[in-house]
Parts: sequence; structure tokens; C-alpha cells
Amino acid sequence: QVQLVESGGGLEQSGGSLRLSCTASGLTFSTYAMAWFRQAPGKEREFVTAISRNGGNTYYVDSIKGRFAISRDNAKNTVYLQMNSLKPEDTAVYYCAADRSYGTLISTTTRVLYWGQGTQVTVSS
Repeated sequence: QVQLVESGGGLEQSGGSLRLSCTASGLTFSTYAMAWFRQAPGKEREFVTAISRNGGNTYYVDSIKGRFAISRDNAKNTVYLQMNSLKPEDTAVYYCAADRSYGTLISTTTRVLYWGQGTQVTVSS
């Protein structure tokens, strides 16, 4: 019933840009904080960034700070991840996540309420 569907992944060169989208259904989107996680080959899933329900607060891990930006459009039930200055180390499956608590998301736990199916991002050298 609840679905988070990611799109926008693909193959990009180092230094390039991609924009990921995650569209939610089956929930009242504006009442949920949202986040992006990623999982590289052979690695555990890790937190990337989160945004509060009205977009007023954001949080980023140091490895992507200044390169990535999270935003949301509640009228479209969509959260975005703009990725600039991409590096090969950014290669991963990127997952959208939703939780009622922004504080829970920025704690970086993977124990969140809802997950998307993921979209592959590959950055070549």
C-alpha cells in the first residue's frame, strides 16, 4: 500500500551530475520526514541526507556536504537528491526512506518506517 519509488539513477562520469527523485504514495507525505541512504557493493547501507517535513531543516554526512542537496515538493509527494561533482566513491544503490520522526532519520539509524526499492548510481573514473 505504501510505496516509495526512486528514479533518476544511471551512469555518469566523475565530476558530472545526476538528480534522483522519490515519489511516495499511500501515506500523507507532508507529515513525514524523508531521507536518502546508499549501499555500495560489498558495503552496509549508510545514511546520506535527510529533510524535515516542511523542508526547513536538512542534514548531510561530511562525505557529500557541499556536493549534494536534498529538497522536497509536498504538492508532488516527491523528495529529490541533486548530486553534483560526482566521484567514483558515490557509486551505490540509492534508497529513499520515510519516517514520522526527523530526529530518528538524522540519528542515521537504518531502522526507518518505509523504504523505496532503490536506484543504481554508477560513477566512472
